[in-house]
Amino acid sequence: MSAYIPPGWPAGVHPPGSEEFESTAVGWLLDVVPPDYRLHGVLRRYPIALATMARHHSKACVEGAREGYRTARTELAGVLPPHAVDTVLAAYRKEGARLAGTARAVDLVERALRGEVFTPKMGQAAAAAAGPEDKEATGAEPMAAAPRPAGRRSAGGKAEQKADEAKAEQKSGGGKAEQKSGGAKAPGKKAAGADGTGAERGRAGAERGRAGARRNSASQGRNDLART
Repeated sequence: MSAYIPPGWPAGVHPPGSEEFESTAVGWLLDVVPPDYRLHGVLRRYPIALATMARHHSKACVEGAREGYRTARTELAGVLPPHAVDTVLAAYRKEGARLAGTARAVDLVERALRGEVFTPKMGQAAAAAAGPEDKEATGAEPMAAAPRPAGRRSAGGKAEQKADEAKAEQKSGGGKAEQKSGGAKAPGKKAAGADGTGAERGRAGAERGRAGARRNSASQGRNDLART
């Protein structure tokens, strides 16, 4: 089983744990540091020391490129034409990305030289273990439920709405009719009752008045007869 190679591993360096790993790592690291570093045999005998120096050197190169990019317009204004300054900034961006990738690769090689074993993450392991069919199945979208016919649903909804409106109209119409009939009858009854009662009371009072007049005239006649 071949060793796992993490993303960003430098090309030309054999996988960690293989027979040619250290020799290929030393050759690649010597290309990262300045050429004069090759004069120091201690760096070849102790690859971890070479990797440590390469890490510091690569990080310094990244920071230098960032600082140069930030100050390029100020430092080169008036010395270079504007289009030349733009070209310098483009070179900084390109080389800065390359230097940052080299610094990450140096970090991986140093960790491997120190005995660290790289293992794939869960997402990477699943992607590596899945075959073409599994990948297609994994990437397939879930099937959507079959939509219901819009015409039927809309027709049924309209019919129900019309039925509800008819019922509401019947209820409102009946209530209004009852209200109108009740309002018309009630005043009539009350008025009729009031008029009949008043007339009867008037007739009774008139009769009582006439009876009283007759009694008074009769009593007066008796008194006159008594005096004669």
